[in-house]
Amino acid sequence: MTSTSEKPSSGKGPCGRMFNGEAVRIEDHGVIGDLRTVALVGSDGTLDWLCFPNFDSPSVFAAILDPERGGHFRIAPDMEGVTCKQFYWPETNVLVTRFYSPEGVGELIDFMPVVDRGNEHARELVRRVRVVRGRMQFRMECFPAFNYGRSPHTTREVPGGVNFITEPLSLTLASKVALEVGERGVSARFELSEDQSAVFSLHEGAAKDCSRRAHGEHSSEALFRKTVLWWRQWLSKCTYKGRWREVVERSALALKLLTFEPTGAIVAAPTCSLPESPGGERNWDYRYVWLRDAAFTVYAFLRVGFKEEAGAFMRWIEERCAEHDGKEGAPLNLMYAIDGSNVPDEVDLEHFSGYGGARPVRIGNAAASQLQLDIYGELMDSVYLYNKHGAPISYDFWQHLRRMVDWVCDHWQQEDEGIWEVRGGRRHFVYSKLMCWVAVDRAIRLADKRSFPADRNRWLEVRDAIFEEIMEKGWCTDRRAFIQAYGHDALDAANLLMPLVFFLSPVDPRMLSTLEAMRRTPAGGGLVSDGLVFRYDVDATLDGISGSEGTFNLCSFWLVEAMTRASVARSDYLEEARLTFERMLGYANHLGLYAEQTGLSGEALGNFPQALTHLSLISAAYNLDRTLGQKD
Repeated sequence: MTSTSEKPSSGKGPCGRMFNGEAVRIEDHGVIGDLRTVALVGSDGTLDWLCFPNFDSPSVFAAILDPERGGHFRIAPDMEGVTCKQFYWPETNVLVTRFYSPEGVGELIDFMPVVDRGNEHARELVRRVRVVRGRMQFRMECFPAFNYGRSPHTTREVPGGVNFITEPLSLTLASKVALEVGERGVSARFELSEDQSAVFSLHEGAAKDCSRRAHGEHSSEALFRKTVLWWRQWLSKCTYKGRWREVVERSALALKLLTFEPTGAIVAAPTCSLPESPGGERNWDYRYVWLRDAAFTVYAFLRVGFKEEAGAFMRWIEERCAEHDGKEGAPLNLMYAIDGSNVPDEVDLEHFSGYGGARPVRIGNAAASQLQLDIYGELMDSVYLYNKHGAPISYDFWQHLRRMVDWVCDHWQQEDEGIWEVRGGRRHFVYSKLMCWVAVDRAIRLADKRSFPADRNRWLEVRDAIFEEIMEKGWCTDRRAFIQAYGHDALDAANLLMPLVFFLSPVDPRMLSTLEAMRRTPAGGGLVSDGLVFRYDVDATLDGISGSEGTFNLCSFWLVEAMTRASVARSDYLEEARLTFERMLGYANHLGLYAEQTGLSGEALGNFPQALTHLSLISAAYNLDRTLGQKD
């Protein structure tokens, strides 16, 4: 078994449950899922985040955002002197939390079986606890808090378990263990000896008799083995065999958990309002489909052999394009709900205390109404790569894309809110112009490769005009670097993508100079601290939001790629890229998972796990390993 973490008991609850008076840290969690939703399980055995039935449904358990009102599902030793260790069953998303005590060793196995489409009635969350040595006492608490803790529920005892009843969602907890009904839900105390086990499974609905769904030793073992086999068979399609293989595979497994199997959609993260700034207000809902994030994910999947996932998202995006044809305004939204509908309006959950006191706690996302021109570049790049490495796109899809590119040609000169979704007003962001260039460039390449009809002369003129404008207005002679926005000389780590998208040679003097400017410390005017990269200088950017933030993990891996590509002329960059990459690996949590950012104390910040981080890790590993192989 690999990827472990041990924690001693603090005396404040099993395995140090409390952290600064609140829930355990973001990085103290593992995730399980069934390609429809994801649950976060703390290293002390507490499940304290689950939206059901889907990623963007209201929460049932949200103790990570409010330990008192959020609801939790805890299984932990009911005794002193316990230490905990958490790891994934190798090559799977089956999570194991092991408890060590002077009296014995216990093991909690959490998983969600993956069911076929149309078989949603068979969905369940399984929590199986067993003792492998000695004997141990356990306590189970299942205290759901439906609809973000806003909807009361009724608990009803039935044979084989209990029903938690609300409108419109009800759940059933099935178990052979005797359950005690209380005001908040149910609890149980039980003792297990060596080779004994107890199983608790959560299902949708309110069955009047759930005796048949209460697992025993044999049925739970069979379901566990079936789930392990499913994940291993999926991972066997991975074509990556290079350095850091286990790390790349863990990132692929994390990305797969963020896919919504019924539609092919890919969410940015499965959580909301985990803060980017400790105790601050940079708290956002990421349980939706950002075209940018999903397009980047398609690239990562293609890189390591997962063509089916890339194809599913291509079908999803083609449906969105078809829906928008003939409508006024932009040809696509920048983000969608997982079913393709509009993202809900942003709402503050004022009754939630927030993770570590970080408020407001937000659901929905107001950024959905922003103009972010870069999304068309990321999308067209992913379509181009899918057509090349996946399957040829259809003529009908091309017709939608052709109209989209014509719109980009008409609107690329507009100001927008940019990749970082600033709330301080629109600007001419250099990265947005860069990705408009990518959108037109990839469309030209795709049209030529497939002999598709297109307004080539106009597209060529626009592509060249964007290029020359970036070189003129996006370059700061004084700083010797590409800047964040026209007339605003702050640096922006997003410009690290210039050589990655083939806008400039990685060894172009302007690119090398920009790279050197960014690699300086923040005190020296740069963005890099011990290899970790801030996306921009918060004080200089005027992003319309108060507070500071951590280094952005995505940007740190972008730096690795930029240095890797520049190493063809600067050999010292290759070793630096490797050291930076491996330094970043040390900031993953005990399971190899990353949030969006890394705080000044090395803590995880932002929503977790973050697709952007894991897909950029895969891309950086792929290109770094290939370059190192060429040097061997």
